[in-house]
Amino acid sequence: MKIDGKPYRTIWRAGPAAIETIDQTRLPHELGFKRIDTLEGAVAAIKTMVVRGAPLIGACAAYGLAIALTKAGGDDALEAAYRALLASRPTAVNLKHALDDVRKFVAPLPAHARGETAFRRADEICEEDVKLNLAIGEAGFNLIEAAHKAMGRPVNVLTHCNAGWLATVDWGTATAPIYLAHDRGVPVHVWVDETRPRNQGASLTAYELGRHGVPHTIIADNAGGHLMQRGQVDLCIVGTDRTTRNADVCNKIGTYLKALAAHDNKVPFYVALPHSTIDWDLQDGGRETKTPRCGVQGQGQARL
Repeated sequence: MKIDGKPYRTIWRAGPAAIETIDQTRLPHELGFKRIDTLEGAVAAIKTMVVRGAPLIGACAAYGLAIALTKAGGDDALEAAYRALLASRPTAVNLKHALDDVRKFVAPLPAHARGETAFRRADEICEEDVKLNLAIGEAGFNLIEAAHKAMGRPVNVLTHCNAGWLATVDWGTATAPIYLAHDRGVPVHVWVDETRPRNQGASLTAYELGRHGVPHTIIADNAGGHLMQRGQVDLCIVGTDRTTRNADVCNKIGTYLKALAAHDNKVPFYVALPHSTIDWDLQDGGRETKTPRCGVQGQGQARL
């Protein structure tokens, strides 16, 4: 996506055994970058939210494992790096999926071949994320375009937290349909929840939408239901950190209240759900999770 007309991704290769990423702790006040060339650096970047968002965390972890394997490729080193990265941020299941993918890919190889092979697989994981998000965008674009044709005015979309391109490698999940609509000339306006307690909406979603030129308004988290009641929200699109196999959605705190308000006011509510966020080991998002993170529960939730 673009910042003031210049295209960016959130993470990229920066040498034979290093990566760079946008440092999200410095946004929205400063666009800065972080070079990562050690396992410890990758772990710290995830823990301190230099990188954040479920898909991007997975991509960074894959690269972190590759970096570690370029320095020591033996079985013990592989397992130690895997465990360190897995513990860095347990909320997003994408992290484990990416680490499992790379570990399985390199496990049959001799130690000296693991590092570069892991980097190639991490590159592929990033490209897969971009394609997946673009596919979500196409599906959601059809919804926004249809709403615009039916109403003949700009479509008001409400989103929560940051499920934008800053949370992925590119495009975003919940924002991908919005960017496609904007870029294709379908008028769209976004209600951006400020998002407590870390203000990802006000600091990150508003930043990326504004820099790309998408009309938007920051609102207090509790204002969404009021806007829906007054007919000022046409649809809601949110992301997900983890989704159980029966389609319970675990997302930023406050998502559940938005879903209830949308249901009460007959506002379509969609979850932009990449397959990498599905946790096939969980059946019930309310009873099986150890912390109260689930934002939307129930089979049949709409998914893009």
